[in-house]
Amino acid sequence: MCGRYALGIRAALVRQQLQEHDMPVDHAPEDDQVRQTYNFAPGNHGLVYRADVPDSGAGGRSHGSHETVGEGNPNEGEESNGLEAPAETKYKLQAMKWGLVPFWTKRNPDYGSVLRTINARDDSLAQSGGMWNTMKQKKRCIVVAQGFYEWLKKNGGKEKIPHFTKRKDGQLMCFAGLWDCVQYEGSEEKHYTYTIITTDSNKQLSFLHDRMPVILENGSDALRTWLDPQRSEWSKELQSLLKPFGDELECYPVSKEVGKVGNNSPTFIVPVASTENKNNIANFFNNAKKEAKGTEEKKEIKEEEAEIWKKGVKTEQDEQESCATVDHNGTEDNAPLPMPAPPSAGAGSKRAHETIGDEDVFPAKAVKQEDADTPAGSVGSPNKKSGAKSRSGTSNGTKASPVQSGDQSQKITNFFNK
Repeated sequence: MCGRYALGIRAALVRQQLQEHDMPVDHAPEDDQVRQTYNFAPGNHGLVYRADVPDSGAGGRSHGSHETVGEGNPNEGEESNGLEAPAETKYKLQAMKWGLVPFWTKRNPDYGSVLRTINARDDSLAQSGGMWNTMKQKKRCIVVAQGFYEWLKKNGGKEKIPHFTKRKDGQLMCFAGLWDCVQYEGSEEKHYTYTIITTDSNKQLSFLHDRMPVILENGSDALRTWLDPQRSEWSKELQSLLKPFGDELECYPVSKEVGKVGNNSPTFIVPVASTENKNNIANFFNNAKKEAKGTEEKKEIKEEEAEIWKKGVKTEQDEQESCATVDHNGTEDNAPLPMPAPPSAGAGSKRAHETIGDEDVFPAKAVKQEDADTPAGSVGSPNKKSGAKSRSGTSNGTKASPVQSGDQSQKITNFFNK
């Protein structure tokens, strides 16, 4: 059977892909009129591709008579033959609800009743009369999907593992289907619904389920024959189209979250074991390992960069700075000092240099006259002029007022006692 499928792309993109396979689309619904989901369930509105014929189907017979199910009408052939065949058949994409409701239904059925008509067996169509009699003759369609889901039962049915099946070439799947239009009593609104035809599974999918949707090749003669509105009578040729898919498909396990109808995610059509599946627990730990490994690599790179930086600084010092020393007079401890560096605009170049014009000259020994006259062991100021008085650090040069005795002098304790 087929109880869940995926169609997570816009109607405009579906139209484009069908036209690329010589499947003309003269009319298509807006993108917001069709549900886009990777977990398409019965009751949702999907995309159906069909010939643009009246609501009564190919042949033009009206539904006003509400014919009895399974019984033929002797005048049906006369009405069909009296209609002129259209010069050119037009096709359209239409939004319909999954779960066929026959045109003779008077009241809106409950959800349980709809579930019984989401699929139509190919062997049921081979029988004359029956529920599908009118639809199989005049209302054939294609249900568009990206692929379908099926559950593999294990441990006596206690465990169910969802599998997704799609075409190997990534093209859209075209399921053979039937459609109908119903108008309930007391309402003028028309409801369009559809069903998907199933057949025996091919050898590839027999492990999964004994039934599968009838898949017609995109743009093939078989597909055109199935949709041909001129074929308004069921025939062996039409019945022969309902067979298992002959080419190889791609089938793999997917996330169990697809089992809940309300869930929807692009990862539902991605294999569980794929590295693209973020929900895979194995990928989670692999990603954690990669992140840890990446952190270690970054740490090693930083250590190497730090080591290279240190070596680079050391080399720069060895190349640019001489380690030779020279004695300078007038130092405090007479320690050997390094040779002056080449001329620079730094603040530390003030000592021992003279300014001549716009150039700085660094003599080997630059000692000012006043520094030479300074006795050894004393610290001389470079700005000190000869004969200038020195200023005391504890006095401002004014005479201190003498302390007066008598009533004016008081103890500090008397001040706080006031």
